[in-house]
Amino acid sequence: MAKNNALNFNLPSVDDLFSTEESRAEAKLERIVNLNPSEISNFPNHPFKVRMDSEMLELIDSVKQHGILLPALVRPKPEGGYEMVSGHRRKKAAELAGFTEIPCIVRNLDNDEAIIVMVDSNLQRERVLPSEKAFAYKMKLDAMKRQGQRTDLTSDPVGWKLSGKESASIVGKEGGDSQTQVRRYIRLTHLIPEILELVDNSVLKDPEMLQIAMRPAVELSYLRKEEQADLFAIMDELDCTPSHAQAIKMRQMSEAKTGGERLAKDALVSIMKEEKPNQKEQFKIPKERINKYFAPGTPAQKIEDTIIKALELYRKRQRSLER
Repeated sequence: MAKNNALNFNLPSVDDLFSTEESRAEAKLERIVNLNPSEISNFPNHPFKVRMDSEMLELIDSVKQHGILLPALVRPKPEGGYEMVSGHRRKKAAELAGFTEIPCIVRNLDNDEAIIVMVDSNLQRERVLPSEKAFAYKMKLDAMKRQGQRTDLTSDPVGWKLSGKESASIVGKEGGDSQTQVRRYIRLTHLIPEILELVDNSVLKDPEMLQIAMRPAVELSYLRKEEQADLFAIMDELDCTPSHAQAIKMRQMSEAKTGGERLAKDALVSIMKEEKPNQKEQFKIPKERINKYFAPGTPAQKIEDTIIKALELYRKRQRSLER
């Protein structure tokens, strides 16, 4: 009986019987294949948005004329099909251009390897929003931790100190951000979506949208979610956002609360109404009073420039009449 067991132990596997060493090695190599976009699912919790902006329209035109020049990167899923790692915008552009196949590099990656590749490749985009970097950096740092590259962090809000084999400086390398800036971005993941959108607006620079800069946003990320919701309602009502100094004051007052007590809305309103050191007096004209003078969709900056030019001409005319 023992002899039979020994013989069974040495029997070749099914793979050994029906495949050669060469074919098994070939299976591990990357390959380029043409795949139907419907076969490729999006990356789970993909932090980079696929926006229908001018850049996407240009990409669609390019795909129609030249096809997909750079293959997407996918990984096979255990249950069948593929998961996109890098190339979500190319996939969307191909679908909108009517393509039924796109070239893809198939690469075997585990979850954490896929996250790191996905983040690094997408950081090469021409414009990356703060919210995208925030969640991307967090995903990459978490993946590095799971890979055993431990990063023990302190909670210093200005210059987080790291120890261990790897650090946040490696996380931000592809995006060109320092260790401290990476930590600031990751703090943004603690903001409610409404305030995080205001941080994105500071990059989009639409003059008609409320905007908030990075550093005050980092301070606001320490407020309780309920306090952030109250603050957003106040910002929307007053049509302004807090300065860095005001945000620091809000954080300090919030952290002074104990027992889960939240910062009162009146306190937030009081801080928001404090005059900022560099605050300039604003003169506002109701939009309905000037709509008839401008075509629908005219940018706010163009409206302002036109009004200023009109006032300059009016002043010159008045001076000529006075002579």
